[in-house]
Amino acid sequence: QVQLVESGGGLVQAGGSLRLSCAASGSIFSINDMGWYRQAPGKQRELVASITKGGNTNYADSVKGRFTISRDNAKNMVDLQMNSLKPEDTAVYSCNAELTYYIGTATLQRRGYWGQGTQVTVSS
Repeated sequence: QVQLVESGGGLVQAGGSLRLSCAASGSIFSINDMGWYRQAPGKQRELVASITKGGNTNYADSVKGRFTISRDNAKNMVDLQMNSLKPEDTAVYSCNAELTYYIGTATLQRRGYWGQGTQVTVSS
């Protein structure tokens, strides 16, 4: 059983900052790519930022220079530092992890897991 649990969402004024954290737990063998996605009301879910196991990062153009993704491989965690927030950043943010996990004691399976999502609201 694998779980991804997010924390850190909330309400902030435009120009403010928030830090989101996501912790993966369970029978994990390894974690490959990790990322943060967001979905605003009436819009499709979009990739915000991703990071490989080796630390290579990728950002949506709309957040470049404002958001920073980081991960702690030892703790199976990924964070998203969000600065200079804008009202258009308002959305439900979810973390995703492509991971390999144990089924039983010797069988491995690989798939993507999602967290439950955390609301970020930026007021103007």
